[in-house]
Amino acid sequence: MSNLVDLATQYPLLIVAVVAILFATAGWMLERDHPARATLMRRFGYLGLIAVLLLQVGISAMEAEKSDAAFEFGSRPAVTVKGRETIVPLASDGHFWVEAQVNGQSQEFLIDTGASFTGMSRAAAGAAGISPAADLLPLELETANGTIGATIGRARTLSFGGITVQNLEVAVPTSGHDKTNVIGMNLLSQLASWRVEGNKLILVPKG
Repeated sequence: MSNLVDLATQYPLLIVAVVAILFATAGWMLERDHPARATLMRRFGYLGLIAVLLLQVGISAMEAEKSDAAFEFGSRPAVTVKGRETIVPLASDGHFWVEAQVNGQSQEFLIDTGASFTGMSRAAAGAAGISPAADLLPLELETANGTIGATIGRARTLSFGGITVQNLEVAVPTSGHDKTNVIGMNLLSQLASWRVEGNKLILVPKG
């Protein structure tokens, strides 16, 4: 009995599929003596099998690290920490994404090794309480969309996985509606090392 309970716990869709097949089979066996009941049982069995198939397809799509479906539904591959290494899997769009805490606020960031500065949208910076620092002059940044003006503020803390940096300079555009937050080289240069292995970005903090 305990084996059946364990099986049902580990493979619930398999149990549902078996029950659905049994209902459909019983429906065919009862066709001659109880046609109405047989039809109902077959329909129940078929619907159960269709539901199992759709659920399995959805689960597989969401769990795949490079699944287009996972990307479309807003799912990113999970960041893991192994020893001192923070491992960021490649997302389906070909970029490395992390969910970071900025001054205690959760924000999604693209890790861009080609960006000099860490940057945040005006809305994200406002939510994290980041305002232009009086001792840091505005600057111009080269982006994929051309040159933009930006003010520089400071994040008290920015952390994800096993990485935490403090008093990080953050560029905030003075205009535009870009919603993408970017982790750039001014953060990566504070690490002991970073490297790309296959479809994973591996970050190692100092100390």
